[in-house]
Amino acid sequence: MRLLSDSIGRKVVMAITGLLMVLFVVGHLLGNLSIFAGPNGINAYAEKLHGLPQVVWATRVVMLTAVALHIVLSIRLTLENRAAKPTAYAVDRRLRVTFAGKNMIWTGLLLGGFIAFHLLHFTVRSVPGLDIVQGLDGHGRFDVFSMVVAAFGHVVTAVVYVVAMAALFLHLSHGIQSTFQSLGLNNAKTMPGFLKFGSVLSVIFLLGYGSIPVAIFFGLIAK
Repeated sequence: MRLLSDSIGRKVVMAITGLLMVLFVVGHLLGNLSIFAGPNGINAYAEKLHGLPQVVWATRVVMLTAVALHIVLSIRLTLENRAAKPTAYAVDRRLRVTFAGKNMIWTGLLLGGFIAFHLLHFTVRSVPGLDIVQGLDGHGRFDVFSMVVAAFGHVVTAVVYVVAMAALFLHLSHGIQSTFQSLGLNNAKTMPGFLKFGSVLSVIFLLGYGSIPVAIFFGLIAK
């Protein structure tokens, strides 16, 4: 319980939940990129996931808990930092003060809202005002490919996802280095490496996730 009541402990919990989410984002990206293999690629991937309900639900519970903890603690730490001094979301004075660093709380809240929308969109498949394509493919599998292609064929939906990936890029470009700092692994020797690692990984996520709605919207992936 001290991890949640102590300021340093809360930063450690945020770091651990952040790492869990990064690992999930890596796995999720690898699965999503199967859409470039066509209907059989992503539909087969989705079918395999649905064949592992225990794994899927355990992952959902762990990740939703991690996201909730991360958001609640980030808000609390931000309020504490602002009450103590004018600089928000302080982590370490050695970390560069960047646009991403100064706006971590806002990109984080934006991502939190996007996660809720994304779950309603492609998991619950029920968003007011959105006509979500649902059906089976020629092999009797849920046609994820057609659902995604139809969704990103609309400019508003495509823009929402691209903007969210830009927010993810900004959040992780600073958040990854902050995570290692909170875990006590960052110092003068390791900081350049963590900075580069965070930047490279953030760019990979931006290009990887962003390429899907862009490719679909411009007809590079089509039914």
